Amino acid sequence: MKKTDLISSIFNSCNISKSDSKNSVEAILQKITDAISSGEGVEVRGFGGFSKKHRKARLGINPKTGERTQVEEKSVPVFKPGKSLKDSVNKSNV
Repeated sequence: MKKTDLISSIFNSCNISKSDSKNSVEAILQKITDAISSGEGVEVRGFGGFSKKHRKARLGINPKTGERTQVEEKSVPVFKPGKSLKDSVNKSNV
């Protein structure tokens, strides 16, 4: 599902305008982004949590050429699914 599909789905299932559903989705995504960037993170009970993880600098190897290169330290966003989401996904695979 793409962002536009999500907006259309909200528009179809709720009694709000398409522009309101678009603004809602964009506001939620922006708030999640801001919280992750600040290091606060977001937890949605049953669904999962979004947070920021720090990765140390390391020596990387280009698999094609074998060349060694230094990879700088960085922060990356991570998602940890909640129990309800895991259970739902596992039930659909059976």
